[in-house]
Amino acid sequence: MASTKKFSSSSSSSSSSSSCSSNWTAEKNKLFENALAIYDKETPDRWNKIAKIVGGTTEEEVKRQYEILKEDINRIESGKFPIPQYRKCRRSSNISNEEQRLKNLKL
Repeated sequence: MASTKKFSSSSSSSSSSSSCSSNWTAEKNKLFENALAIYDKETPDRWNKIAKIVGGTTEEEVKRQYEILKEDINRIESGKFPIPQYRKCRRSSNISNEEQRLKNLKL
């Protein structure tokens, strides 16, 4: 079960999400990841049980999503997935939001 938990900790906004069918929502993805943590490789009829938890999907779609997830994890672990560049906050951290708002109003 340890290997499936590895997959369940991945981000819902995977790099291959555009290759998923359009009906695979972020909510379905979260249900899918949680179901992977519940039903490990040894679970009989695993994909059917996961598909039922996700809802509105087939065993084949669940298996395809699992393969996409594995590919994403491999890209992340191999360093091929780019780290997002976050913008630095221009606001000084020593003033409150209220003080910043008043400053912007120029009162």
